[in-house]
Amino acid sequence: MKQFTAKTVEEAVSAASKDLGIDAEKLLYKVVEEKKGLFHKSATIEVSTVEDAAEFAQEYLRTALGGMGIEITTSATIEEDIIHVTINSERNPILIGKGGRTLQALNELDRLAVSNKFRHRYRLLLDVGGYKEDKYSHITYIAKKTAHEVLRSKVDVQLTPMTPDERRVVHNTLNGWEHIKTESAGEGRERAVVIKYVD
Repeated sequence: MKQFTAKTVEEAVSAASKDLGIDAEKLLYKVVEEKKGLFHKSATIEVSTVEDAAEFAQEYLRTALGGMGIEITTSATIEEDIIHVTINSERNPILIGKGGRTLQALNELDRLAVSNKFRHRYRLLLDVGGYKEDKYSHITYIAKKTAHEVLRSKVDVQLTPMTPDERRVVHNTLNGWEHIKTESAGEGRERAVVIKYVD
């Protein structure tokens, strides 16, 4: 995070915008100090970026899991404002959990910590040892195979319940297919994608 000081908050925001190459309206900042004296005015803002959020997300995981005796290494990439964090440890199966549920809970915990710290809702996707990447490949295969069955039979098919990011993979995979439409149905953990035939 970087701090910028100027005579007013607006001027500090403008300076940050130029320095970071980010449109002023897209800047995430908080006012650290603002002085409105008779002879001296100044304002200091602290600007955070998606890179700052990615670093915090990793540090939070290392601290939280380290406190439970699980040492991890992390790496992060940012694609289209989505923070992807990959975790590796000697206890990957424990971090993944049955059906990926522990990983899903970790993802939600980390996302909430980042949102609370930066007062901004970032999209955050955690992976442990390539588990999610492998699962996405399998989901893509299932989505295409099922869509071909729907095209042949013209009968709608509901897939097994999935997490939001997994459902997004199905929607993205089949987006643009002729005579195929995807919709999410159900609530909570039972929410699933329905692959439908349309004329």
